[in-house]
Amino acid sequence: YQRRVRGWLSELTDIPVLVKGVLSPLDAALAMDHGAAGVVVSAHGGRQLDEAVAPLDMLPAIADKMKDRNGVLLIDGGVRSGADVFIALALGADAVMLGRPMIYGLAVDGTAGARAVLERMRVELDNVMAQAGTRTVAEITRDHLWRKEQLERY
Repeated sequence: YQRRVRGWLSELTDIPVLVKGVLSPLDAALAMDHGAAGVVVSAHGGRQLDEAVAPLDMLPAIADKMKDRNGVLLIDGGVRSGADVFIALALGADAVMLGRPMIYGLAVDGTAGARAVLERMRVELDNVMAQAGTRTVAEITRDHLWRKEQLERY
């Protein structure tokens, strides 16, 4: 299987291949073991199912599984604000993909609308980082997030 997929893809392109639609740590490991350059944690349209898991909920487990595999980890889905970007980075994403917000920006004002969305995201992320005491994206870790269980102690 591995050679077949790699051989087929290498005939089409020399660029690194990311596997999108990954919602399982085991699938992420398989993708990396079969030559992917990284994975995109995404429901890939699956949120139309009532009980589908959200990509953000699976991100920590997938990040843990990929820790020693030297692959790129992206998340696509549910990112609507700079705070969402911060959370995704804290949970282990290397970067986020902005689909729907960019489409909305384009629909409202074309290129200027898309630029405005990116600027708003940057400003919001900067604000959240300042409130969390992080100066760089590299400083963002899971330690900056609180869970309900942690709050019950207080």
